[in-house]
Amino acid sequence: MDRFVKSFIFMSIFYLMTSSVIGVAMLSNDKYLPLKFVHSHLMLLGWVSMMIYGVGYHILPRFAGRVLKSRTVAILQFWTANAGLLGMLGFYLAAYYNPRERVYRQASAAFGGLEVFSIALFVYNMVSTLYTKAPE
Repeated sequence: MDRFVKSFIFMSIFYLMTSSVIGVAMLSNDKYLPLKFVHSHLMLLGWVSMMIYGVGYHILPRFAGRVLKSRTVAILQFWTANAGLLGMLGFYLAAYYNPRERVYRQASAAFGGLEVFSIALFVYNMVSTLYTKAPE
């Protein structure tokens, strides 16, 4: 298994554990309820999406009898997905606790844009791998 695939899966498991702890904290004490956004995004973009990326990169090209279009794009996607997620959540919290500072909300949105870019990289890599004409 490629190292970048293992990296996606490792981070997925890390985000699952982290978001689970946050979920229990929110249930046990109302003061943690502002973390709902963080909890849900760690679950969906962290745990679920990272697992899908890792498993998808490993299995889908094999099912199609193809070679992945670009390992470089996959590695870039790993870093942009994680930076986008952590930056978006970190600056979201900063904006929540400092609502008068618009720069935090803008930074959170910018990192959200980076997350969307990472999703576009995955789409490009998968479509290029699975739907281009096979060499004859």
